Amino acid sequence: MLCPSVSVVIPTYNRPYPLAELLEALSRQTYRHFEVIIVNDGGIPVHDVAALYPELDIRLIDRRDNEGHVAARNIGVKEARNDLIMLCDDDDLVLPCHLERMVTALRDADFAYADAEIVQYRVENDQRVPSARFLFAYEYDLEAMRTFSTYVPSGSVYRKSLHDEIGCFDPTVHHYWDWDFFLRAASVCRVTRVAAATVLYAFSPDGDNVSRHMSDKRRHYLRRLCEKHGLGDLPVKNFWLLLDEPEVAKRRAKSEVIWDGKPIVSRFWMQKKQDGVDKRFWGLL
Repeated sequence: MLCPSVSVVIPTYNRPYPLAELLEALSRQTYRHFEVIIVNDGGIPVHDVAALYPELDIRLIDRRDNEGHVAARNIGVKEARNDLIMLCDDDDLVLPCHLERMVTALRDADFAYADAEIVQYRVENDQRVPSARFLFAYEYDLEAMRTFSTYVPSGSVYRKSLHDEIGCFDPTVHHYWDWDFFLRAASVCRVTRVAAATVLYAFSPDGDNVSRHMSDKRRHYLRRLCEKHGLGDLPVKNFWLLLDEPEVAKRRAKSEVIWDGKPIVSRFWMQKKQDGVDKRFWGLL
């Protein structure tokens, strides 16, 4: 039986240390039939990060200008050589069994997404150390997801041919590109939720402390999403408060929790740490 190959698409911008952790996580996958496409969206060079993982089939695409994460994903998907696509943000992580489980799930579906653990980190000497974790697992209910999306795009795997039907990711909805993509995908293909928290989704509560200007932008993009899908008038609300709303809370589901809570230490961080030790030894720091 042939093993389908996956193209892992990673947009990145000025986050070399988290990107290195993601590459470390990918190097530990039990499923080995994949390539990695890193789209550097006008950020600092990351060639030295990618070079530390020669066992991975990595293609690095450098963009001169910062065009935004949605455009970067579209570029990555266009360059993908394989029949399956896996999306992942550069600061999110996947557990070693993740790809194997997702590819298995696609035997009876066209689009698979996993549960996640939302992780808050503190940074110590450029190393992210988990400080809090929260299980994000909800029953798949397409109608309910028109009000509040519980789709985590990082780690989701789907057939590349889906884009022939629904087109590319839509930059005009910006913050809500993933919600828009999911609703369009679910309207034309078989979707399955994998009830295992094999994705570690980086999230900070400070991310909701946006300025009035950014809130206005979010409201604009949400309005555009609502008009596109006929969702009615949805409010811009704090993420954590939304999770406690009765209609969302009743969808909470059981999920397999696998992560041992330990940070993922990358070769890039180890190399930088060793460089620092060497320089101190020679009196250069």
